[in-house]
Amino acid sequence: MEAFLVSTGVVALGEMGDKTQLLAIVLAAAFRKPLPIIAGILVATLANHAAAGALGGWVAALLGPTALRWVIGLSFLAMAGWMLVPDEIAEDAGTDTRRFGVFGTTVVAFFLAEMGDKTQIATVALAARYTDVVAVVAGTTFGMMLANVPAVFLGDRIAQKVSMRVVHAIAAAVFAVLGVLTLLDVGQLFGA
Repeated sequence: MEAFLVSTGVVALGEMGDKTQLLAIVLAAAFRKPLPIIAGILVATLANHAAAGALGGWVAALLGPTALRWVIGLSFLAMAGWMLVPDEIAEDAGTDTRRFGVFGTTVVAFFLAEMGDKTQIATVALAARYTDVVAVVAGTTFGMMLANVPAVFLGDRIAQKVSMRVVHAIAAAVFAVLGVLTLLDVGQLFGA
């Protein structure tokens, strides 16, 4: 359960103001069809995060526990710094639906936007940290949906009321704490 809850929280916070959340807002404004957009986000996220989770599990098996702890800890610290860099997307992103429709356009756009994104890298690190890759992928997918479904329905209103700078700072702090705790091997103190 810890893997699911931590993964959900980290990705939900990390996704706030991220380019894929901005993409959700753009798609919602362009198409005004929330259900196929949400379904597309879910499918793209499951595919992307399942691949990232598998990679994280492979990395965990490849490295020894000490090297893995350092890689994960430093990855979380790097994510903390990366969270402070705002994301942008092109104005015309995802506006051509002739070929794939709203659902297909969303799947393709989200899958590609997630490649090498903060939340994908976080999924790799979390899957390497926790042995339950399924719980990590379920958690990161749920976190992605928690951040993006409201963006689809309330996009512009949310962006006007919430300071993305503050959200990014909170997410950076969470990643930094996770990084430091991992480097200090705090879980070892509690028999985890």
